[in-house]
Amino acid sequence: MSDKRDTMNIFDPTGMMKGMRDASMQQWSKMMTDFVMSDAYASANAEMLNAWLTTSTPFRKAMETAVNQSLAAMNLASRDDYMRLADRLTNIEMRLDDLDAKLDGWMRQQGSQHQG
Repeated sequence: MSDKRDTMNIFDPTGMMKGMRDASMQQWSKMMTDFVMSDAYASANAEMLNAWLTTSTPFRKAMETAVNQSLAAMNLASRDDYMRLADRLTNIEMRLDDLDAKLDGWMRQQGSQHQG
């Protein structure tokens, strides 16, 4: 089937145009790939991203403040509230693990005293 596509059919008036289109697309693809993979593009992209992040920070902080105030007005928990809660639960979990380890040690100690 690929042989039919590769050979030019003189009865197909659009065949030459299709071939030119395919060659053009292939050339554009190679050129754009080379461009995107260049160090100059990466550097320019990094500069634009850095500028965008720098300019968007005040807007992000203002939005975060407005959202936190709105949540507080509606008596709802904020992201910071959930983070503090997660930290406290992690601390409780670690203490429970320590108590469990101590209890296991105490139980082994009691078991060895009763056997001896």
